[in-house]
Amino acid sequence: MATLDFQPARGPSAWTGQGMRDSRQWIYELDDEDRADVASALSHVRTRGLTIPFGKEDFPLGRFAVRMARILAEVETGAGVVLMRGLAVDEYGLEGTRLVYWGLGVHMGTALAQTPFGDLLVDVRDTGGDQYRNPTQRGFHTARRLPFHNDQGDVVGLLCYRRSKSGGLSCIASAAAVHNEILRTRPDLLEVLYQPFYCDARGEEPPGRPPYYVEPRFSMLDGRLFTQHGRTYVDSAQRFPDVPRLTAHQDEAMRYVDELCASDTFRLDMDFRRGDIQFLNNRVVLHSRTDFEDYEEPELKRLLMRLWLRTPGYGAIPAYFHERFQDMDHWLKHPLERKPKAQAA
Repeated sequence: MATLDFQPARGPSAWTGQGMRDSRQWIYELDDEDRADVASALSHVRTRGLTIPFGKEDFPLGRFAVRMARILAEVETGAGVVLMRGLAVDEYGLEGTRLVYWGLGVHMGTALAQTPFGDLLVDVRDTGGDQYRNPTQRGFHTARRLPFHNDQGDVVGLLCYRRSKSGGLSCIASAAAVHNEILRTRPDLLEVLYQPFYCDARGEEPPGRPPYYVEPRFSMLDGRLFTQHGRTYVDSAQRFPDVPRLTAHQDEAMRYVDELCASDTFRLDMDFRRGDIQFLNNRVVLHSRTDFEDYEEPELKRLLMRLWLRTPGYGAIPAYFHERFQDMDHWLKHPLERKPKAQAA
């Protein structure tokens, strides 16, 4: 096939793992004044008896609001990665931490529904799931390794409330740098990645929708790179008879993306500490997680909290993303009811 005239992704989002390890500018350590501003905002919410969801104006951050704006700018137009470190989660308690995390999130953007139940803030914990065996299982309910992928929305945030007993390392890679490396070394595969792939909706599609999305892995809009990657979802979409079979070139192209992401050149590892928040730009950053071993005691088990955000700097998006946003909006407006858990005899 004739290779199209692809352009490299430009700007600070095209980073290498070593470059990020050397710079450390992506880590923001809260100081005492920051924590005081956050504590004051939490007190404001509690005094008024507010519950999630509440708005940005209900979580007044004072001086720290300016720093949150800079953090958002770094995520949207900088490296696409910020690790915020030092939240006083021991002081907030579990429910207070949820309020704080939500409050910080609404200073960055608008929360999106993450499930058909309309959940805006979800717990990431092992519930015994296995997305490799169950095509309707979501990865955040398993302790198994998650391959490199990106989530929905412009930005994904993860707050660490409790760490696992061992493992659970967060690994990220610049999709922009990976895109550029494929352009340099295998432009024939990059052309494949710019073509449509079928991705499983995991049984979460609204009525009338097909059970899959059709999207390229890479695209450019107004000189800006957009990425959609997740090998597991592409593989499980093969269960539908009307989905075209994966070609050898598609398989090779996705394997090459994963190979580059996992390499020492492009991979950046981070081990979450209690009170850390990781913000990632889903358009230009891919992430994964290693297997982890959890504690037996329920009160000690690994617990992260996740937000999906639409952010103001991404007003223009490729047309193929619209269906995903329409589905998330449907989940919010018409959430499914959860069935009550069966009582033990």
